[in-house]
Amino acid sequence: MAITTTVRDVMTKKLVSIKTTDKAIAAIEVMAKSDVGSVVITEDGKPVGILTERDIMKKVCPEGRCREVTAGKLMSKPLITIEAEAKLGEAALLMTKKDIRRLLVVEKGKIVGIVTQKDIMKGTLDVFMALASI
Repeated sequence: MAITTTVRDVMTKKLVSIKTTDKAIAAIEVMAKSDVGSVVITEDGKPVGILTERDIMKKVCPEGRCREVTAGKLMSKPLITIEAEAKLGEAALLMTKKDIRRLLVVEKGKIVGIVTQKDIMKGTLDVFMALASI
């Protein structure tokens, strides 16, 4: 059994994104279709923020404005990132310090994936299981 110890080992490589000018309802539709809890927000093809289902529920939907407000108005910024070769513990610590549940993963300055709290928990569990079997 391979022991997963870096962010690269547990990250999701396929990112889902929309533009800053897209409406919140588009984010909801893309998240539902892709079965993800967040979308990366881009401007001129470059990532500038992240929008989560929690952001939408807290900021927009209670007021029924999902068809009006843009993703760019709701997104969290600046993007908080972590290097692909960072240890799982570093990712968990950064998430805790910043009070967030997702980090975009970078390599050589380019975004290559996303890692979530759930990914970190699964990777940590894999390490514990591997150690238990030694």
